[in-house]
Amino acid sequence: MLRETAKGVAFVSSYAPRKCGIATFTSDLIANIKLASGGKFDPVIVAMDGEDELEYDESVGLTIHRNVKYDYIRAADYINFSDVDAVSVQHEFGLFGGDGGEYLSLLLERLNKPVITTLHTVIEKPSVEYFYSLVDVCEASDKVIVMNRRGIKMLQNTYGVPESKIELIPHGIPDLPFADSNHYKSKLGMAGRKTILTFGLLGRNKGIEVMLRALPAIVKADPSVLYIVLGATHPDVLRCEGQSYKLELEKMVADLALQRNVIFDNRFVSDEELFQYLGSADIYVTPYLHKEQLTSGTLAFAVGTGRAVVSTPYWAAQELLAQGRGKLVRFGDSEHLARSVVEILSNNATSSRMKKRAYEYGRSMIWPKVGQTYWKLLGEQVPAMPIRLRSSVDLQSWMGPAYDRKQIYQSA
Repeated sequence: MLRETAKGVAFVSSYAPRKCGIATFTSDLIANIKLASGGKFDPVIVAMDGEDELEYDESVGLTIHRNVKYDYIRAADYINFSDVDAVSVQHEFGLFGGDGGEYLSLLLERLNKPVITTLHTVIEKPSVEYFYSLVDVCEASDKVIVMNRRGIKMLQNTYGVPESKIELIPHGIPDLPFADSNHYKSKLGMAGRKTILTFGLLGRNKGIEVMLRALPAIVKADPSVLYIVLGATHPDVLRCEGQSYKLELEKMVADLALQRNVIFDNRFVSDEELFQYLGSADIYVTPYLHKEQLTSGTLAFAVGTGRAVVSTPYWAAQELLAQGRGKLVRFGDSEHLARSVVEILSNNATSSRMKKRAYEYGRSMIWPKVGQTYWKLLGEQVPAMPIRLRSSVDLQSWMGPAYDRKQIYQSA
């Protein structure tokens, strides 16, 4: 049973100083569980290493090299022989080695501790590898956390996960005051300008080019507009193609004569800087290209800080921006995006109403509340050797009779 004294929890995740959203999420989650626990929480991190060797602080007890199968087995033994009470897995397919991240199952199936897994991505129509990989993760977990109501139905209908195993906990956001953007603009040297912000790690799925094509019409309506693209190129993108996407965007800015209206701040910024940029934004834009994104920490931050948001209708945006909390525009439609932005910039009543609804909704997602929810879940008494609930899906019939399931539990 989980102890009534300090609860030891092992976190399997990417972790600072790795520059990725899940590493940031995990750091924020641990800090806020500590706050909720009143000193009764003792975390240890099992950090997922990418291709770059990183220097971690003392909270990291062990690292796993993504493509080394033995490391997953070693990590399971490390956790089993430690005094931790439970394991929190931050799951994103690309974090783990093997097809569809299947190497994670080498760790999970060997554990004798309760497992709570937070799913940062759920795929509605997965390939064979991704389907079986996530089924295995869910079967090896005592609780599975999603951040979006749609994710509950997807887990039930596509992956056969029992509803009793699924928990809905929103992505945490900072608890910031509802402030006038002019206060932050003066700090950042943007006084007198209407500001539009997009932030997050840069990659081709972000659709920045759609916003750039919309900008000429927006600038024609208000020449003071400044569009800020804040965030470093994603490390995986950087390894595969360097800065080619960013260079293409910069060329587009030059071709459209928008140099005075666009800033690329290609950095992984601190939380303090991020909050200043968010506070300065009159409009936050996420012009993502595809609907298959169930969570978005960047969008959650924007909603929670009371920004007026314009976004394409990917799954996370559909839920976060419902009931007038933002404006949804068609995928890849620069004209629709331009009209929506101009409408918000030119109508103070519409903008104020949207911002107020977003900020009020965001109060349910602030990190202290999310930390309390996780702490309560971790504090529930669960069997030390849990009985795994097998999926109710007939896997063979679902995938088709011709599919011969690949064996992943090979010797290390």
